[in-house]
Amino acid sequence: MWSDWKENVKPNVQIPRKLLWDMDMQQFDLHKGRALVAERVAERGNLEDFYAMFSLYGGVKKVRDIYKNEVGSLSSRALAFISIAFNLKKEEMKCFIRQRSKAVPWNY
Repeated sequence: MWSDWKENVKPNVQIPRKLLWDMDMQQFDLHKGRALVAERVAERGNLEDFYAMFSLYGGVKKVRDIYKNEVGSLSSRALAFISIAFNLKKEEMKCFIRQRSKAVPWNY
């Protein structure tokens, strides 16, 4: 699915600030916070944001490993997309393993 990402990356591409609205970009380290960046791109990003992430983190395989081993939380929708887009089984992803088996009701 991502075989043509290098041709689609624009020069000097960056992760948009709109995805990291709650972070102070002067102090936020994009490499240490790569799990958060990957989570935000999966939840709210578009195709160009995925290309920017591939460029920033060293390619599709590296980003695949981030989703598999580092991202701790994804919505069901984003989890389904990532598992298909990166050819990952949901059961082997950290964010699937950490999900609650039963939803907790709200206290009113």
